[in-house]
Amino acid sequence: MEADHIPPLRIGLNAAIVAVADRSPSILTVPATPGRGPADGLPFGPFDPDRHRTFEASLRDSVESQTALHLGYVEQLYTFGDRGRHRRNNGDGPHLVSVGYLALTRADAENPEALYATGARWRDWYDLFPWEDWRDGRPAMLDAIILPRLHDWIAAAASDAKKLDRMARSRLAFGLNDFPWDEERVLDRYELLYEAGLLAEAVADQRVSGTGLAAPLGFAMRFDYRRIAATAVQRLRAKIKYRPVIFELMPPAFTLTELQATVEAISGRHLHKQNFRRLVEGAELVEPTGAASSATGGRPAALYRFRAKILEERPAPGLRLGGRG
Repeated sequence: MEADHIPPLRIGLNAAIVAVADRSPSILTVPATPGRGPADGLPFGPFDPDRHRTFEASLRDSVESQTALHLGYVEQLYTFGDRGRHRRNNGDGPHLVSVGYLALTRADAENPEALYATGARWRDWYDLFPWEDWRDGRPAMLDAIILPRLHDWIAAAASDAKKLDRMARSRLAFGLNDFPWDEERVLDRYELLYEAGLLAEAVADQRVSGTGLAAPLGFAMRFDYRRIAATAVQRLRAKIKYRPVIFELMPPAFTLTELQATVEAISGRHLHKQNFRRLVEGAELVEPTGAASSATGGRPAALYRFRAKILEERPAPGLRLGGRG
């Protein structure tokens, strides 16, 4: 294709902003632009090289103007550029390529009144991905809804080769038969459900007919924003195992119970209390402050803080979670 015939491109920047409050891992959502559909989305802004030298500077400016939130930790996730990812009724306009970012913030570090005045809202990420929350055991919807419909999709494959491919991918993503559940395969599961036509986004994208969607699986978002959110959840679940990013979500001083609850919220797993404490102590990620908290009303619990010196001592300090507790 000659350069003159390449459709124009526009670069956008999306932020999946994560915080944890009351044992709930949340992603910040913004309301739809009038005329662009009813579903929530992620904070977004176009990259304007005349105003900003870097993508990150542009992202921070867009997020602050949309949500009144000042971002702390930010890292680039992935570039989302599939054709048709931003649907238009007439098909006109440039193709939009979005650079996605993961951002972490503390729930107590914001101005709630200013944030809510913008229309932005925190949404529990298990509203988006309810099949990912194993803290109270295996989610019932897996066996009641998801797996039977996946089996129907596998059986409907046009050839034996496609059927085997669908089965292999489903086993790996959802831990079927002798395969274990891997909490890091968040995006694999989302994309498999999308391809199988089991998500509202697949209907909105006209990939499947809405008549086959028996019940919604999680809270839908507009465009491909839930895919971007799934990428962020997967990245964070993996990263807490080799980098101390979990402390970006913690207050300056915290109890080990609060730290465990935050790790469980992110990983979607229940962790054995004593095993977790041995893991934290062995990793030398925290140190006592010398103070205690009586917020629970019971026996005062020792307060800890992140031991920043660990960054000078080891190249990959994180919480290497083992098997399910």
